[in-house]
Amino acid sequence: MRFNLRHLRVLLAVVDTHSVTRAAELCHVSQPAVTQALSKIEAMVGEVLFTRSPHGLFANSLCDVLARRVRRALNFLDPAFEEVAPRLKVTATFSQLEALIAVRERENYTLAARRMGVSQPTVHRAVSQLEREAGRPLFERTAYGTMATRAAQVLAQAARLALAELSQAEADLADHRSEEAGRLVIGSMPLSRSYILPTAIARFRQQRPRLPIQVVEGAYGELLAGLRRGEIDFLIGALRDPPPIGDVEQSVLFYDTVVIVAGHHHPLVGRDRIPVEELAAYPWVVSTVGTPIRLHFEALFNDSGCDLPVSIVESGSLILMRELLDRSDHLGFISGGQARAEIDRSLVTALNVDLAHTRRPIGLTRRMGWLPTAAQSLFLDHLEALSGDAA
Repeated sequence: MRFNLRHLRVLLAVVDTHSVTRAAELCHVSQPAVTQALSKIEAMVGEVLFTRSPHGLFANSLCDVLARRVRRALNFLDPAFEEVAPRLKVTATFSQLEALIAVRERENYTLAARRMGVSQPTVHRAVSQLEREAGRPLFERTAYGTMATRAAQVLAQAARLALAELSQAEADLADHRSEEAGRLVIGSMPLSRSYILPTAIARFRQQRPRLPIQVVEGAYGELLAGLRRGEIDFLIGALRDPPPIGDVEQSVLFYDTVVIVAGHHHPLVGRDRIPVEELAAYPWVVSTVGTPIRLHFEALFNDSGCDLPVSIVESGSLILMRELLDRSDHLGFISGGQARAEIDRSLVTALNVDLAHTRRPIGLTRRMGWLPTAAQSLFLDHLEALSGDAA
C-alpha cells in the first residue's frame, strides 16, 4: 500500500480528536479534505476504520493497528524534518523521500531512477522539490558521485525507518484479518546457519507456510548497517561486547565455544593433550582478521608464547573448510555451533583441545524500540525455544 503522508497525519488527528472539524483545524485543511483523506485510506485498507456516531468518529480495532504504526513512522520522520526544515512536515511526500533514499544509496540520479523503476528526470525533480522546500542543498556533486549532505543523511535514515514501519503496518493489518502479508528478513551470521536458524524456519513453516523469508548473509558490519536502515528485521549470531552502537540492543540465546576440527585422516585425530606448538605447525582455515573467532585463534597461540601459524586460509565458508580438511592436513578453527551439523554427520572431527575459555554469547541484535509483527514474534519464540538445544 502506498499511503499519502498528509492523509496519515489527518488520520491521527481524527483518531485523537474524534472530530472531522477539529482534525481539519489541526491539519490546516478543509473538512471535506479530511473526509476525503479518510475515504482514501479506508479504500486502500479495504475496510471501514471508524465508527461514526452523533458524538464523533471513533477508531475501531483495525484503525488502532494502523494508527500505532503511523505514530511510530512519524516519530522517526518529524524530528528529522525539524532538524532539516520544519516546513517539510507539511510539504514532503513519500515519493520525494523514496527518491532521496535512492539517490543517497546509489550516489547517482540515473542509478537511483533504475532502482525505483522511473525516469531520471522524475527522481531529479522529486529531490529538487525537497531541496527547495528545505531551503538548502541535499546533495553535492563530486568527482566520486552525487554525495549526500549531512541533512540528506539524517532525512534518508529517518525516511527508511518510517517506511519500514508502514511496511510492518501492512503485515499487522493482514494478520488482524487472518491473512498473510509482509515478509521476514533475517540477518544471519555463520554460526546460526547450521542448526538453530534452519530448525526455527522449519518449525515456523508449519504455522506460516506462505510468508516469504529472506536470509541475508554478509559481514557483520554490512548486516548491522542493514538492520539500522530498517532493511533487516533482526540479526542472529555472535554478540558484541560492548554493543556496537547505541541504537541497537542485544539479547542472549545461548553460549557457544570454539572447536578445532580436522579431517578423519589427520594425524592429530584421537590424541589427547596436543601441545599448542604442534598445532602451530599445521596449516589452518580460519575467519578473517577482526572477527571474534579470529581473535580467539590468535590468542590461543599468543597466550602460549607461540608464533602464529604461517600457513593460513582466511574464509568464512564452512563448505570450503570441510573440503580442505578432507583433502589435506589443514585444521579448522570454528564455532562449535557452526560445525555442529558437520561433526554430527561425521564430515569432520573435533580435536580434543580444551577451548572452554572461548565461551561467548550468541543471540539476537535488534533496533532499539523495534516492534515486531505477529509473524516476527512467532519466529522469535521458536528461536527462544531452540536456544537450549543449540547450547
